[in-house]
Amino acid sequence: MPLGRPHAYIPWATALTVLAAAGCTTAPAHDDTSPSITASAPTPRATPASPSESEHAVHIRLTTETGSFEATLNDSAAARDLATLLPLTLETEDFHQTERIAYPPRKLDTTGAPDASHPRAGDLAYYTPWGNLALFHRDGQHSPSLVILGHLTDRTDAQQLATADRITIENLP
Repeated sequence: MPLGRPHAYIPWATALTVLAAAGCTTAPAHDDTSPSITASAPTPRATPASPSESEHAVHIRLTTETGSFEATLNDSAAARDLATLLPLTLETEDFHQTERIAYPPRKLDTTGAPDASHPRAGDLAYYTPWGNLALFHRDGQHSPSLVILGHLTDRTDAQQLATADRITIENLP
């Protein structure tokens, strides 16, 4: 159906909204003078939605006394820097009954990191002022200088991190 004046009873903006919601796209016309509307089936979007996360994701395993959990690191400079330190075994301690914290052998590169983050249960993060890793077993508060490094594959496993005294982080093959 060529684009043109929509029916009088459908305002133009409404017509575009309906077409966009229906998954229609505008394709170049064959005569290059007027576009045509073609319907296309919606393409399922794989999780994660971000191409950088899927293309550059590093899959890791966290092992504690309570079990072994898979996680994915994002493509931030800090996450890539952490990956260079793996495998790593660290002693953890409780922080505000929300996260387990541990100190890697050196500070991580946080180039390009956001100024603050709002952590969720299952997030692996890095707190720049103290130089510690944070494994959130509960949702945390918005925090300046907190860099999210990745998250557990199954966030429901987060509660099992609450009592971990020691954690080993390693790359998955």
